[in-house]
Amino acid sequence: MIRKAITAGLILGAGLFAGWILHSNLETPLAFASPQRDAPAREPAGNRPAISPPVIQAPVIQAPVIQAPAIAPAQLAPGPLAAAGQQGGLVVGPASGAPIVSPPALQLPEGFVPTTTEEAVHVAVYEAVNRGVVNISTRAVRPEAFLLVAEIEGNGSGSIIDQQGHVLTNYHVIEGARDINVTLFNGESFPAELVGQDPDNDIAVLKISAPVELLFPITWGDSSNLRVGQHIIAIGNPFGLERTMSTGIISSLNRQITSKTRRSIRSIIQIDAALNQGNSGGPLVNSRGELIGMNTAIATRSGDNAGIGFAIPVNTMSRVVPQLIATGRVARPTIGILQVFETERGLLIVNMTPNGPAEKAGLQGSRAERRKVRRGFGVFEQETVDHSQADLIISIDGQKVKQADDLLSVIETKKAGDTVSLTVIRDGKSLQVPVTLGSGE
Repeated sequence: MIRKAITAGLILGAGLFAGWILHSNLETPLAFASPQRDAPAREPAGNRPAISPPVIQAPVIQAPVIQAPAIAPAQLAPGPLAAAGQQGGLVVGPASGAPIVSPPALQLPEGFVPTTTEEAVHVAVYEAVNRGVVNISTRAVRPEAFLLVAEIEGNGSGSIIDQQGHVLTNYHVIEGARDINVTLFNGESFPAELVGQDPDNDIAVLKISAPVELLFPITWGDSSNLRVGQHIIAIGNPFGLERTMSTGIISSLNRQITSKTRRSIRSIIQIDAALNQGNSGGPLVNSRGELIGMNTAIATRSGDNAGIGFAIPVNTMSRVVPQLIATGRVARPTIGILQVFETERGLLIVNMTPNGPAEKAGLQGSRAERRKVRRGFGVFEQETVDHSQADLIISIDGQKVKQADDLLSVIETKKAGDTVSLTVIRDGKSLQVPVTLGSGE
């Protein structure tokens, strides 16, 4: 009996010892601690093959070096962006050690700790730009019955563009205004005078006499390399709520809207950021705080935001604004073609300005002929137009044209004295005709 008891005790002890060894080799099924990214990989248990998750390589995106638009340095001063490297600042720049391009890096307000990169960018851009956004209030009069007039008040937004007090806004914001006032970020208001306007592009420039220390110009960017999906920020005064910020993306590019003068404005930026009444004239900026457009219109059936907004690209403004500041108007280049017929193949020239650029270049238009026609007992003169000798314009500088706007949109990117190349069909043959543009209103 004693031997049997000893044998049973030995077997039980061996079983407990083996169980302890097995337990010490088992992995813990749940780990509540945060993973340590630099810890060495654990050896796989048994003979199971080691399965590692796929390594996802994020694309390295380098910000392009953006060349400032051709605007006189004395007119457009640099904006209030903080220099990189300051303590407590967030440097927003390209990855992989690429050089940081102008403007200088944005900076977060002291004491603010962002929870996400997106939040940090939004806060930094608003801190850099918002003092350059102004509220524009206008008063106009409207004739009423019995020789009475009604006073109409309106408001919109604008951007400080230099320290001489020039303010950029939409033409439709100040159209017909008798009094214009500009309110700065600190609540101070100043009467504004109209420097110049371009109704065809819905652009106007105002000027205020404000102290230099209250003027914070917004840095101008470049709209030639914008992409659908790019993050954008709109700041303005919807419903009079000053310096309201909304964010979104570029929804589409190269849209077309109609100005007050019924002219087509091309290369329009479509965005999904919330725009409402009062946002007109305010800046559209990128994630570096650079001006890339001016918020202008919304597509809506109710009058409020429906998620489709439009902005005039900054490159259009960079051509127009210096002229408005210098002369108060835009001297548009002209090709000297007065009338065309739109056909499926191109534009048929009907008539041209006598001794104008097109006629000097040798282009041919339609010919008016007078013929005598006998009707009954009388003879009458009848004028007919012969289109058989007219040139058919099919492209300008390599861009196909089918509408008059196609031709005008290319010409408006030029200046007086520039030469454009027209491809025309004459007598069934294709010809290249260089035309030196003239100057016109």
